[in-house]
Amino acid sequence: MYNHILVPIDLDQAEASEKAVQTAIQIARDNGATLHFLNVVVPVGAMASTFFPAGFQKQMTQAAMQRLHDFTAEQKTDGIVKHHIVAEGAIYDQILKIAERTKADLIALASHRPELSDYLLGPNAARVVRHSRGSVMVVRD
Repeated sequence: MYNHILVPIDLDQAEASEKAVQTAIQIARDNGATLHFLNVVVPVGAMASTFFPAGFQKQMTQAAMQRLHDFTAEQKTDGIVKHHIVAEGAIYDQILKIAERTKADLIALASHRPELSDYLLGPNAARVVRHSRGSVMVVRD
C-alpha cells in the first residue's frame, strides 16, 4: 500500500515525534516501505548572517545531519531501508517539496494539540495537510 514514507523530525523536540516515528516504522515494516527521515533547518536571514562566521549555515546543516543519523540509530528500524535528508527553508514548504522529490505516498507527521494561536496562524502540520498531494497521517503526541 505504501512504498515511501516521509517522516519529518524536529530534532529540537525529537521526543514529540516519537509516536509518529514508531507509527511510521510499523507501517514501513508492514508494507516493505522505505523511510525518509527529514529535518528542516531554518536558514539564517541575510541580516543575521553578518553576525555569524563564514560557513555557519553549512555547519548547522552538517550538524543536523549527524543529529538525524544519531536519532534514527536509536530507533528499531532493522530490515527497513531508510534515508536521511536535511533541507533548508520554511518547514512546511520543505516537507511538501521533499515529499514530491521522494515520491512519498505517506507523510507521517507529529503534531501537538492545537492552541488558539494555531487556529489563527496555521501551523506547519495544517499547511502540509492542506497542500500535500499524497496522504498525510497526523499523529498526536
